[in-house]
Amino acid sequence: MTSEGWRPSASIENLRHRARILADIRRFFGERDVLEVETPALSHRAVSDPFIDSIEAAYRPFPGGPAQPLYLQSSPEYAMKRLLAAGSGAIYQLGRAYRNGESGGRHNPEFTMLEWYRPDFDDRDLMDEVEALVCTVLDLPPVRRVTYRALFVEQLGLDPATAPLAELKARARASLDVAMEDDDRDSWLNLLMSHLIEPALATAGAVFVHEFPASQAALARLRQGEDGTPVAARFELFINGMELANGYHELTDAAEQARRLQADQRSRATLDLPQRPLEDRLVDALAQGLPDCAGVALGVDRLVMLALGTTSINDVIAFPFARA
Repeated sequence: MTSEGWRPSASIENLRHRARILADIRRFFGERDVLEVETPALSHRAVSDPFIDSIEAAYRPFPGGPAQPLYLQSSPEYAMKRLLAAGSGAIYQLGRAYRNGESGGRHNPEFTMLEWYRPDFDDRDLMDEVEALVCTVLDLPPVRRVTYRALFVEQLGLDPATAPLAELKARARASLDVAMEDDDRDSWLNLLMSHLIEPALATAGAVFVHEFPASQAALARLRQGEDGTPVAARFELFINGMELANGYHELTDAAEQARRLQADQRSRATLDLPQRPLEDRLVDALAQGLPDCAGVALGVDRLVMLALGTTSINDVIAFPFARA
C-alpha cells in the first residue's frame, strides 16, 4: 500500500494563493524603491537570544574532514544590519529562517520570514508601513494601537511597571497551573502576556502593542514613555490573537549592543544553554555607523494563514517538518 506521506499538506490552490501574496509583497516594496537582498542561511555566528535555539549544521572542507560548526539563521537581522552600515539604504528580504524546537499549529522549524529596514523611520513610522503592507493582503479596518502598559491594565487590572513581583506571580497562579519558581520579573510578564493577554486578543482583530518595558528592548533603542520612564521603542502586531510582526526603532550604539550580547550570553549560561559564538561583526557594523532606522520581521506563513482563514500552518506550506 502506497504511503500518503509524499503528498503536500497544503492544497495546490492554497499554494497558488500563497504565490500571489509573495508577488504582492515584492510589488509593494518595488513601488517604494526598497531593495530586495539575500544574506546567507548559514553563519559562523549564532543568535544570542536565550529564548531562540539555533539549528546547528556541520561543514566539512572535504568528505571525512574535520567538522566546522555553522548555524542556520534564525533571522537575517544581523547580516542585513551589516548591509545597512555599508550604505545599502532601505532593504528587505523574503526568505527562509530556522529555529530549533518550533513545531505546532503556528510553527515550523523552517519558515518564511519577511524582514525590512527603513532609514529615517522610527517605530511609529514603521507601524504605518506594516499596516499598509498587511492591508494589501487582508481586508482590515484601521489597526488599533495600545501601549504594553495600558494593555496589561485593561486586560489584567495590573500595572506591569509598578506591580510587585509577588503580585505578578499571584495573578498568574490564580489563572494558570504554574510550576515556575523563577524570580525574573520579565519571565512572569512574558507568561502573563502569552497565556492570558494574547488569548484575549483573539477577538480583538488587529492590534499594535507598543512601548514595551525597557528590560524587553532586545535590539530596540530606549525612549521616554508618557510618565518619563524609559520604554523600548518596540512594537508587535497581533491579528486575532496571533503574533504577526515584531519591530524596533533600531539600536545604533555599538557599546550598548556589545553589552546586550554579553548579557544574553550570561543569561544563556544561567539557563544552562549552549554558549555559541556572538555576532561581533554586528558590533563592528554599528561602530562603523548604522543609519538611524527602524526594522521589522513579519511571519509570512502566518500572514497567508490569516488570508486563507486557517489555523494550521500545514495548510499554507507544501511540506511541513513531518513530511520534509
